[in-house]
Amino acid sequence: MTDGFLTVAAGTPEIRVADCAHNAGQIIRLMREAAAAGVKVLCLPELCITGYTCGDLFLQSALLDGAQEALARILRETEDLALVCALGLPYRYSGKLFNCAAVIQAGHILGLVPKINVPNYTEFYEARWFTSGRALGETDFCVPLCGQQPEFSTGLLFRCEGMPSLAIGVEICEDLWVPDTPSTRLAQGGATLILNLSASDEVVCKDSYRRNLVTCTSGRLVCGYIYADAGQGESSTDLIYGGHSLIAENGALLAERRFATGLTVAQLDLEKLVHERQRMSTFPAGAPDIYPQHFALNRVEEPLTRAVAPNPFVPADHGDRAARCREILTLAALGLRKRLEHTRAKTAVIGLSGGLDSTLALLITKIALCDLLGRPASDILAVTMPCFGTTARTKSNAVLLAEELGASLRTVDIGEAVRVHFRDIGQAMDDLSVTFENGQARERTQVLMDLANKTGGLVIGTGDLSELALGWATYNGDHMSMYAVNASIPKTLVRHLVAYVRDERRAAGQGRLADVLEDILNTPVSPELLPAVDGEISQKTEDLVGPYELHDFFLYYAVRWGFRPRKVLRLAEHAFQGRYGREYLLCWLENFYRRFFAQQFKRSCLPDGPKVGTVTLSPRGDWRMPSDACAALWMDEVCALRAGET
Repeated sequence: MTDGFLTVAAGTPEIRVADCAHNAGQIIRLMREAAAAGVKVLCLPELCITGYTCGDLFLQSALLDGAQEALARILRETEDLALVCALGLPYRYSGKLFNCAAVIQAGHILGLVPKINVPNYTEFYEARWFTSGRALGETDFCVPLCGQQPEFSTGLLFRCEGMPSLAIGVEICEDLWVPDTPSTRLAQGGATLILNLSASDEVVCKDSYRRNLVTCTSGRLVCGYIYADAGQGESSTDLIYGGHSLIAENGALLAERRFATGLTVAQLDLEKLVHERQRMSTFPAGAPDIYPQHFALNRVEEPLTRAVAPNPFVPADHGDRAARCREILTLAALGLRKRLEHTRAKTAVIGLSGGLDSTLALLITKIALCDLLGRPASDILAVTMPCFGTTARTKSNAVLLAEELGASLRTVDIGEAVRVHFRDIGQAMDDLSVTFENGQARERTQVLMDLANKTGGLVIGTGDLSELALGWATYNGDHMSMYAVNASIPKTLVRHLVAYVRDERRAAGQGRLADVLEDILNTPVSPELLPAVDGEISQKTEDLVGPYELHDFFLYYAVRWGFRPRKVLRLAEHAFQGRYGREYLLCWLENFYRRFFAQQFKRSCLPDGPKVGTVTLSPRGDWRMPSDACAALWMDEVCALRAGET
């Protein structure tokens, strides 16, 4: 359970209606199966000890006594299990019957939670037998059950000692379907995991609504949500029960099972939930009438079983990837459209290198100018500025791309201007230092700015989010523009978006444009600031700063979720298993943290640019960090990891 990972499960035992002894055996078997699978928290269905469909048998003392005897047996036979389990049974108190969840662990009843919203409509007539937990008032008190004295309340919160990120709240079936859910109060009181013991019948399309309800609730409450549904063995007199079990986390469905008994297992990341609540100033810090109950779990390092995408910024292929790409391009273009309209810019000026970033900037600009503003593509001024490192391949691709998109093209060879500047400052041509590189980058920016003045236009920035994170930009060179359309788009997503446009254009019969985009995608990423060797690019960015797919991965988990280096490394080892070894990952992780801290001064004065994803580094929005912040804590942890410490 280190790093906030917790394996949980929803279980549906195969029961017999009113056969408490049989049901107890099935519950015990399922609990042992869950424990063997490493599950730490298990949720079972509503009234699973008796069966939900007992009807008027709930008024029979034999059934109610049998339920308590079955619970006593479960407690005895699972006292060696450390997992926390919530299971359903009827409970008599003060002349009334309550539909309850008993939360148990290692032979102890941690608490008893009654159902609050008891339905009495259409196919559900629970109010015929059960009383709402509201009758107890907003308090907690102890009741006798199986020789123990558990607390009995609607406001119980089960907190794990030694794992502060784990706090469990419980609601029962209909409690989820009402406007003011008990889980809302429980989450406000600190619950990071909600268990729902349910017996929801199946009718056509109800599964979709149930799935959306569970998933959206987990997102609204920023929590993990386990929904365990009654299934096989319930009476089919009038209704069918499908055992639709669901596990969700912060708006994402992690696992689902339907028309089956057994376990539905998933791994939650509680640290993500805690971080998200921490950064949400609108998430309440407490709730009234919450009564904590404490339990302990052995703190062990669980094997990481949850899916970890190696490219977290790239849309997952769930059938809507093309729509997601179109949305990203449209969002960026909408931002640029507003800026062009507001400034009444006559042109959009772009330095076109034949590389990925300037290609994407040009594609976005064409959408903004032509599709959204209805202006001709000739209002785009694409400028190629060859110099000492420019290759024929990139220059040719830049020219072809501008021609295919209908942009106005201008070539400004900056070689002589840079030589003059080098003579002025005493920079030797054979001194291939950072001054040699940055002098070219700043000359290009000067050309673009002056051409924008000359044509009444705006300089459109081409630098992407990954470069901003690493500081891989020349200060007051490509670092500067008048509107930076790629500012929140990382390199892995840049590549994906260009590939998407390539495929779209090829499908539309624009083979020439698609071929140019294909060759740009296959060109090594390079600023081309060092002389070419035999006509080929000599300066390959990823050889110098590391693979962008790794840096984008590090950026996502370090900035978006605030994870410490140890957890970022663990996730990377899982995501890139079989591709990159631990030492290789550590090498570039150290490089990431070193550059990220050292280069903040460049991000403190960035030009405007549209936010299109969950991570940006704008000093006015998502990321506010002092330029002189010390990286010691992060670097020390990376060093400890390299030394084999945990």
